[in-house]
Amino acid sequence: MWVTIMTTNSYFHRGGEPPLLGATIPEHFAAIVERHGEREAVVCLAQQRRLTYRALSTEVDAVARGLLALGFTKGERIGIWATNNIEWLLVQLATARIGVVLVNINPAYRPRELAYALTKSQVQGLALMPRFRGSDYVAMVRELIPEIDHSAPAALRSQAFPELRRVILYEPQQPLTTQRPAPGFTVWREVIEAGAGVSVAQVQAVSATLDRDDAINIQYTSGTTGFPKAVLLTHHNILNNAWFSAQAMHFSAQDRLAVSVPFYHCFGMVLANLLCLSVGACIVLPCEHFDAQQVLQGIQAERCTAVHGVPTMFIAMLEHPQFGDYDIASLRTGIMAGAPCPPSLMQRVMADMHCREILIGYGQTEASPITHLTTREDSLQRRTQTVGHNLPHQEVKITDLATGATVPLGATGEVCFRGYHVMLGYYGDMAATAKAIDASHWLHSGDLGTMDAEGYVSITGRLKEMIIRGGENIYPREIEDFLFTHPKVAAVAVFGVPDAFYGEEVVAWIQLHEGESATEQELRDYCQGNIAHFKIPRHMQFVTVFPMTVTGKVQKFRMRELYLEQHA
Repeated sequence: MWVTIMTTNSYFHRGGEPPLLGATIPEHFAAIVERHGEREAVVCLAQQRRLTYRALSTEVDAVARGLLALGFTKGERIGIWATNNIEWLLVQLATARIGVVLVNINPAYRPRELAYALTKSQVQGLALMPRFRGSDYVAMVRELIPEIDHSAPAALRSQAFPELRRVILYEPQQPLTTQRPAPGFTVWREVIEAGAGVSVAQVQAVSATLDRDDAINIQYTSGTTGFPKAVLLTHHNILNNAWFSAQAMHFSAQDRLAVSVPFYHCFGMVLANLLCLSVGACIVLPCEHFDAQQVLQGIQAERCTAVHGVPTMFIAMLEHPQFGDYDIASLRTGIMAGAPCPPSLMQRVMADMHCREILIGYGQTEASPITHLTTREDSLQRRTQTVGHNLPHQEVKITDLATGATVPLGATGEVCFRGYHVMLGYYGDMAATAKAIDASHWLHSGDLGTMDAEGYVSITGRLKEMIIRGGENIYPREIEDFLFTHPKVAAVAVFGVPDAFYGEEVVAWIQLHEGESATEQELRDYCQGNIAHFKIPRHMQFVTVFPMTVTGKVQKFRMRELYLEQHA
């Protein structure tokens, strides 16, 4: 029985059955293996590999034994720097098995950004693949850690990164025959061989010492608003978030999820990997890094029942020239999150992609990450104009920006969360943690939103993105949603820039559908009489691409920088 508590203020608590999981990740995974051992757990098309749950468990333990043999202990940190592949998943589960904190590193990082991630999280180990497309990961590591060229693997010491003592290299296509590019690299085969001297009983003894509230993961915020922070998460945080999201999707062991989002991000690691593993479903990896055609091919070949993505990914699949050539009728559900979803896009995903039960999700890395999901029973209006209501055992409220008081229903304020899903804090940054989580344990999202009488939340924009023009508060999301209704507009991003007279002015970056052309005046005429005059963008710029994170989130701070550089 679900229990909800409501008031006339914008506060919502959702509790009830089923209860929170009390297990650690390895405990829950062991129970799933016991029940679904012969079912497929992961299929990687690029590697041409398939593992059942029992086979996955055996390989996870082999890696866990190897890491113990190399001297890694509970509470230490191992970074992983790679695209989507089976070894990434093995490292994720092996570190959780022995209480080592996994540090997710964006595969798009360059040397300066990698150095920041290694330093911020004080990693003792780093696992990586040799290269991907234009990124030569080995070369970047050798640049940052010159000692690796003349050290033995076990004797590696770095002046720049004093905590780091092992750099583990694996080649996804042939992990056990990975070649050593410099003397100080430890290759994958050596990790597995070292583990031969450690018994499964020894691994189990370490697992038995773990607590559900132990830190197990560091994820860096996505960088849409500036330099990333290191978010510290526990077994309890991410396992429950994954499991309750699976329940909301009505996910079971019969489901197969096409994973188009990157593992390094919470969308991939928690809402794809852990979500599937929490119920015995199958993780299908159509590609190392998002490619619309490969995802469509994977859905068809593996008869996937679900697909996750941000709106730009769904747009790319729908607008692919060969979209109609693929049989993707096996789809029924998935999660679209990370950015607003226009009604027209939702309708196309439900009709043309057969995802009749597609859910809209909202959250943030600091909340493990999902705080809100729509349901398959919700109307199209609810699924496109709200982000749903909070998951069970979570609280949410909307607060006044000036006073911090809970605002009335329907009023705009900052969205705040409290519950099992709130992070431990930012690793090594107590000041930032105190700013994000108040004395009453509410996490302040930095997002602006409203709540209706049934607890459904609508996100109106980022607190930092709110534009104040001549004393008027302008929320970019409202303008973006309207401009998206123009038949020629494929995507739009609205942000503010300094203005000597008004304080700020409104700028819109607009991407048109392929083959279309439009003028600024045409779009301004479209706005006239439909949105308030002060909301009509003063400046419009037609572009072919937006600056984005690897997960497809638009980086408005970078757009603002580029715009100001061009108009200096």
